[in-house]
Amino acid sequence: MDGSHHQAIVPRKGPQFSWQDVPRYWFGGDPFRTRFFDAMSLLFPEGEKFFIACVRDYRDRITDPELQAQVKDFMYQEGQHGMVHTAFNNHLKSQGIAVDHILERQKHIMFNVFRKRLSKRFTLGQTAAAEHMTALMAHGFFSNGMFADADPRVRAMYAWHAVEEIEHKAVAFDVYTKIARGGYFTRALSMFQVSLSFPLHVFMIMRHMFKVDGVKNRLRVWAKGLWWLYGPGGLYPRLLRHYLAYYRPGFHPWQQGDLDTYALWRNAYEQGGDDAIAAADAVLAQTAAAA
Repeated sequence: MDGSHHQAIVPRKGPQFSWQDVPRYWFGGDPFRTRFFDAMSLLFPEGEKFFIACVRDYRDRITDPELQAQVKDFMYQEGQHGMVHTAFNNHLKSQGIAVDHILERQKHIMFNVFRKRLSKRFTLGQTAAAEHMTALMAHGFFSNGMFADADPRVRAMYAWHAVEEIEHKAVAFDVYTKIARGGYFTRALSMFQVSLSFPLHVFMIMRHMFKVDGVKNRLRVWAKGLWWLYGPGGLYPRLLRHYLAYYRPGFHPWQQGDLDTYALWRNAYEQGGDDAIAAADAVLAQTAAAA
């Protein structure tokens, strides 16, 4: 399967939520799981800007009208992600999290280090790699009902984000291979780099969050949480086969990913008047019924 077999990219306006009364540990009262996703949310706004910039480097070279349209819709979706997660991150700021400092540091790394010292082709490779990883996680979120004990609003935000990551998961990859003429070595190396740097940044932010929270028995919290992530049956081992497929020479993002739950969310969202909470709850109910 190649880039011609893709889901339509829908330029939706991002949903709005009220975050004021969201519990500090909105994910089943669990500090690790909550702060894992909170830390990712902090990385999204600047990350989305980076992705847009890296794809935009090659936008003027695109002559295929279909790919041009996909890039336009990709940029719109990424911009909406940044705005919705910024609103959530402002809620985290009210908890004492050093949001502004973290974002400035991330911006420096991405735009003053990566964008200035690495080639445009490599940073586009980073973008394609990051998009693959987020799409993998998006498929994983839908397939196992992992957000069952999460606050409905945060669950809805991540479900909406996941749907759009699935829709545009091949755009940066197609620009990299078809327009930038990026090769296998750069694709594999950029994925390896992202695979190391992304979790490292997440864990560093979580460490700060735990300190702000005054979490006790942090070693125990980390041990239990890392087992949830990396232990047998954990989040990442379930995605390992699909992750490793990226290193296959003939790989394309649309060769994998179950789209049944994606279709369920989209139908529920569109038929329910663009209600992101109801759509996420519909997916959760379907997942629970199938279990």
